[in-house]
Amino acid sequence: MKLPYSINLAIDELNKLPGIGIKTAQRLVFYLLQKKQVSLDTLGDAIKNLKKDLVYCKKCENISETDICSICSDDTRDHSIICVVSDPLDVIALEKPDVYKGVYHVLHGLISPIEGVSPADLTIDKLIERVKKNDIKEVIMATNPTMEGESTAIYIQKKLSDTKIKITRIAQGIPVGGDIEYADEITLKNAIKGRVSY
Repeated sequence: MKLPYSINLAIDELNKLPGIGIKTAQRLVFYLLQKKQVSLDTLGDAIKNLKKDLVYCKKCENISETDICSICSDDTRDHSIICVVSDPLDVIALEKPDVYKGVYHVLHGLISPIEGVSPADLTIDKLIERVKKNDIKEVIMATNPTMEGESTAIYIQKKLSDTKIKITRIAQGIPVGGDIEYADEITLKNAIKGRVSY
């Protein structure tokens, strides 16, 4: 069946989004076709204006509506501890448990020679400058435990090796509800290395 151009265009555009296959894109388009025009207009305006009023925080490089984000402008947080993450979604994830009370630095990616991403493409230089210019006690590396995440963490650690700042790595291991028998070797190794006392 040949679909109208507007439907095909919407399916093609949704299919370009990460995690959206052709079938999911089709289901979404046909779901949207059942909605009232006012709902579609609201969704369209939200997408159209998504980046319009957003900036990167001048301190941490997180997405913000103001020059300094709400986390960096919060005086109750410990500004001497910086948690380094690869993207803004990691900040959201780390804020959920409401345990970490320091500030962040968002790299906007990870070093990946295969994908052509070098340290110059990330905000690493801004991080190094920030750490050296401020009274920072600790830098927590919270990049993913992938080859790119590990090499990015090691690169930053080497760049900060001439400072007396404590550099730590988040613990890694078996998630709650996970089965040991299904864990890979690296996860098991990190779980044993990162063990804590009861």
